[in-house]
Parts: sequence; C-alpha cells; structure tokens
Amino acid sequence: MIVLEVFTIFNTHERVRSNLHNIHPYQPGISEDQLRKEFGLAHLIKLNSNENALGPSPLALEAIARELPKLHLYPDGGSDLLREAIARHHALRMEEVFAGNGSDDIIKLISETFLEEGDEVVVPFPSFSQYGFGAEVMKANIRSVPLRSDFSYDVQALLAAITNKTKLLYLCTPNNPTGTVLKYSEFTWLMERVPKDVFVIVDLAYDNYATDPERFFVTKDALIYPNVCYLHTFSKLYGLAGLRVGYALGNEQVWSYVHRVREPFNVNRVAQRGAQAALEDVEHVRRSVALAQRSREQYATLENYGLRVIPSEANFTLVEVGNGIQAFEQLKQKGILVRAGYPGLESFVRVTFGLDEENEVCIEALCEFGRA
Repeated sequence: MIVLEVFTIFNTHERVRSNLHNIHPYQPGISEDQLRKEFGLAHLIKLNSNENALGPSPLALEAIARELPKLHLYPDGGSDLLREAIARHHALRMEEVFAGNGSDDIIKLISETFLEEGDEVVVPFPSFSQYGFGAEVMKANIRSVPLRSDFSYDVQALLAAITNKTKLLYLCTPNNPTGTVLKYSEFTWLMERVPKDVFVIVDLAYDNYATDPERFFVTKDALIYPNVCYLHTFSKLYGLAGLRVGYALGNEQVWSYVHRVREPFNVNRVAQRGAQAALEDVEHVRRSVALAQRSREQYATLENYGLRVIPSEANFTLVEVGNGIQAFEQLKQKGILVRAGYPGLESFVRVTFGLDEENEVCIEALCEFGRA
C-alpha cells in the first residue's frame, strides 16, 4: 500500500523534461534472438543491420584475445593510442581525431556541444535518424531537406534551408538508407556557400565500400575547413559493430569542447585495442570490399524481374517491392531479415549484403514476393 502511494505521488510524466515526451528511442533491426524466440527458426539470414557478413577483422580478434586478461583495468580515458593509430592512418595529428562509443556517441556529443533550445539542424531526408535524435534531446528544431526523386543530393535545397538559427548541417555519403553519394563537386559548391558559423558533419560510415570516382571522400584538402568534421566507424567494414567504436576527423579546437561533454572512458579498452588492430587488416578490408562489389551485381539482377534496385555505393541496397512492410513480414517467415518502414520509403526494403549464397536466397524470396 505504501509503494502504491509513492508512485501515485511521484508523477514521472510531469517531472521529466518536457521535450522527452516527443522523443522515440532508436529502433534497431530485429535481432537473431528475437526472431528465434518468435518463430523457433534454426537458420537465419540476417540482412537488416548493415553488418559485415564476413564477420570481424581477424587481426582485431587476436588483439581482443590478448586484452581480455586486463579487463580489471580501466581503459585509456582519452583513447590516445587508438587516436594516434587513426591519425597515422589518415596522415593527421592525434589532436585532430576524436574517438567515441560508435558514431552515435559522437553525433550526440556534437549536439550537446553546439545546440541550445531553438537552434536549427539541417538534415537530408531520408537519412540516418540519429541526426534528428541529437537535435531533439537538445530542444533544437530539425529542418529536413528531401533528396531528389533518384535519391541524389539537392545541394541547392540544403543551402536554402540554412537560416541564421542553423548550427549544424548533416551530410551522409553514401547515405543511409539509400546508398547514394554526394559528389565531390557538390560538396565543394556547398562549402563555398555555407555560412562559416555553421558546423558541417559529414558521415562517411560506408565510404570504405564506395568506388564512385566522383563521390566526395576525405583528402588533405577536405581538412582545410575549420567548420567541418568527418565521421567514420569500425562497425561496418571492419566488422566490429558489437564493440561500438567510431571516430571523427576535424578541427582540434572543436574536439577540445566536445571532450568537455564526453563521458570518461567512453571507449572501452577492448574496443580500443580491437579497432587499432583492425586498421592494419588490409586483407579483411580487401575481402569485404570485394564482397560488396559482387553483391551489387547480384542484386542488380532483380531489375530483370521488374523490381527497381537503387544503385548503391554502400554494403546495402534499396529494393522497391510495392509494400515494404508486407515484403518484410513474408521474408521474416522464411528466416530472412531485411529492413522496412523508413518514412518516405514505404514501398522499399533495405537489404544488407550477405554472403554470396545468402544473397541468392534473399533474391529468390524477393522475386517470389514480386510475383505474388
């Protein structure tokens, strides 16, 4: 009776920050454990979370194994050894590198560093939902700019969306969930016109898979802009999604402020050692890129069966099936996990590239759905 009275007196809904009422937690793709619990399926083909079908970097696994006896010790609070390795990889100074608990962590920290209530954030649409999440947490307003009908960037529209209240501009290339890229010429055109007090975040989580010579990619010249940073992750190409480690390149003065809102020990010691080793795993990188290139060719054959496939530079592709949720449910019954339900993409499913044989099974299931 006393417990009931306490809960009646304390009204959680009234006491939490008001803007939290409209924030919905990120919904990741359904997991293997969830599907097995629901259907009891022994074999699953998991193509819903843009994970590397080849698994983690073998060099990372070796480094992780060596680190396990030291789990009673705290990690390096600033991830200095990892940042030094990343800096060497990109021919930069360590001070120009920031390490986080995945790219999501860095996105949220940038929001906490720059945004105040009433500020504005410009984001492409559709794109990665976490850009908007960081803005919502800080009571900033989101200005979504639609991609063109072919899912390419409309840089003129992005520029037009910027106002004197704009603090952040996000660019994702290859874009998630469309797989399309921002061209280098478009980036240059935009940066020549974006106000110098707008901080631009370029998310390159999937750029390691991209081969388009016209796409934007980081060069020494790209680092001349003091109001730009470039996000990278170890979750995709290197296969370390379970470790949650990402990094950003950019202005060291910006990172000096982001460090002020960073949690201590935000990257665990196993993640630091595994990521550092993965950077040296040239063979794993080669095999992962080759798999993505073969997979693009496999899924392109769906066009022969009347299904539209969006050309992708990432390790996934969008397939137009008519009703994405129905296709998702039908494939789920077969133990094939894809992603559906993106706002503005209701007629599509997003399919992560799997192993060659997994792709063939998924392609047949999509063709069967298309024929139904």
